[in-house]
Amino acid sequence: MISSTAVAGFALVAFGMVLTPGPNMMYLTSRSICQGRKAGLVSLGGVAAAFLLYMLATVCGITALLVTVPFAYDALRLAGAAYLLYLAWQTLKPGGRAVFALQTLEPDSDRRLFVMGFLTNLLNPKAAMLYLSLLPQFIDPAAGNVLTQSLVLGGVQILISVTMNALIILAAGAVASFLAGRPRWMSLQRWVMGSVLAALGFRMALDWRR
Repeated sequence: MISSTAVAGFALVAFGMVLTPGPNMMYLTSRSICQGRKAGLVSLGGVAAAFLLYMLATVCGITALLVTVPFAYDALRLAGAAYLLYLAWQTLKPGGRAVFALQTLEPDSDRRLFVMGFLTNLLNPKAAMLYLSLLPQFIDPAAGNVLTQSLVLGGVQILISVTMNALIILAAGAVASFLAGRPRWMSLQRWVMGSVLAALGFRMALDWRR
């Protein structure tokens, strides 16, 4: 049986990661403001599904392919970089939208929301690398079945991610309302977030393995 210390340690790492701003947080916040909390929660379901896929892939040893086969890793890395740069352009282009901007958009279907949330998380090779590098550090073969331990730790990470992101979705509207009456802050926020997205995209594109 996996120790409580290992679970607590992994949970602490997962908690710190979900609070680090990234594509998932920015997409979920934007979608929640544009289309409401329900849309944000449906999108979060897609994000969770991608985490589940990565967890199962790690357990089955498939994510090792991303490390041992350069083409597989680089294809996913470049796809993720292209997606980040697309989001940056949508934010920075003339008439672009701020992540926390209140606006009226034509609603997407639940199916499309789920798929978009899924792709946002899937097109990030860091998620796969995270599972591959972190899970083994908290698994003790002497403590029991490795498969069971992996599933428990992966489940803890997904639970924490879903819970924290759900809280962010519920608070997104309040943040947007605060910024709505402050146009200078809105403009600054748009350029900052767009620049961060572009920087993340370029960094991921240039992040060749050593």
